[in-house]
Amino acid sequence: MREAEISLHLTEKQENELSSLLYDHKGAFASDKEPLAEISGHGVGIILNIERPYAPILGRRAYPASLKSREALEAHIKELLDLSVIRNDGHNEEVEKTTPVIVAWHNGK
Repeated sequence: MREAEISLHLTEKQENELSSLLYDHKGAFASDKEPLAEISGHGVGIILNIERPYAPILGRRAYPASLKSREALEAHIKELLDLSVIRNDGHNEEVEKTTPVIVAWHNGK
């Protein structure tokens, strides 16, 4: 709230009501401690289609990632893990991380 810029056109009563409302719902806003806010209980279900017709296969071959790219990706993956956006999945030993997009390193590629 310290950094909020509240309109100067509000009356003192309106400003107090707004501040009270924002404080009562502070969990809905991101902060340094909770960058994704405290909203929970809103899981998203993803239905995977395993029936024909399958989604088109992307025709890209694996290519080596530069050390700089790999370090940046690893740092980003760690951040997403820390924020619980993605998780390590122990149910599938072949896939280290389970997400809508799977990044797989194979022989440095």
